[in-house]
Amino acid sequence: MSVENPKKNNKNETYRYKVGEAQNGLRIDKALSDLNDDLSRSRAQALIVDGQVFLNGFVCKSTSKKLVNGSIIDVTIPPPVVSDPHPENIPLDVIFEDDDIIVINKQAGLVVHPGAGNWSGTLVNALLYHCGDSLSGIGGVMRPGIVHRLDKDTSGIMIAAKNDKAHKGLSRQLEDRTLSRIYKALVLKVIVPPKGVIDKPIGRHPVQRTKMAIRLRDGKQARTYYHVREVYHDACALVECRLESGRTHQIRVHMESIKHPLIGDQFYGAQPTALRSVLERAGYDEQAIKYIMSFPRQALHAQRLSFMHPCSEEQMSFEVSYPDDFFKLLNLLSEK
Repeated sequence: MSVENPKKNNKNETYRYKVGEAQNGLRIDKALSDLNDDLSRSRAQALIVDGQVFLNGFVCKSTSKKLVNGSIIDVTIPPPVVSDPHPENIPLDVIFEDDDIIVINKQAGLVVHPGAGNWSGTLVNALLYHCGDSLSGIGGVMRPGIVHRLDKDTSGIMIAAKNDKAHKGLSRQLEDRTLSRIYKALVLKVIVPPKGVIDKPIGRHPVQRTKMAIRLRDGKQARTYYHVREVYHDACALVECRLESGRTHQIRVHMESIKHPLIGDQFYGAQPTALRSVLERAGYDEQAIKYIMSFPRQALHAQRLSFMHPCSEEQMSFEVSYPDDFFKLLNLLSEK
């Protein structure tokens, strides 16, 4: 595929591509992403949906349109749209930052991006305040810079992109699974065997639409590698989890599916009577039982993140310690 020099002005950038033999048969969104380092596949799809892509002089309305050798593609890339979320001075625990990426330790209770019921007070609002205009636009106006998510009540390490090149590079690592994410989860009882893999597809719950569920027929592939690291009087276990995929609520759904739900999980956790019974049999006193049973969030912490810097190509790895509430919970379980 050949490309003519882009025409740039203060408002738009326009590109013209001629399809070559190497692109013959490719989807148009894939071809555009491969050719332009500043375009992710999702951004190319958004441009197509917005009517900014022409194929042989006609608006291309399909993101999956297969290309034919010799065809002409015209693309108009508008300037970044000002994000609807407003900057808010929300404290951030910054682990690392340069011109391309920012790595943070997210506190539990912080929603990652605006959405229904959470239009302010999110990580995005905090990033807009901290980074100003230096956030990638690939995630759309409501998710600038966001490459991956953590649930609201999951604590731990996250990375955000400060430009589209970095975003695309990190997204590619997520897709090819070279970006490694290690979590620690506190679950009910002890998993047997202590090391293994949960390979079950996940999709939207058929009835409760705010929940996810194991969907054998129509779910998306999801694989979680787990390793029991600590056992607390056979009542609970601290489990290290490594994600190969990254589905919504993946660890929580997978652990619940093997009858070892996370402590404190309001969606997928154990029934209170079952949890109390396990803790009483383990010999915990009433004060400890009440604290454990009232733990206000899923006991899940994103502890370690490893990746290749999307611009410098340096291999990087970061690890964050447990937050105070998680640390107190583990100490209480240890002491008895």
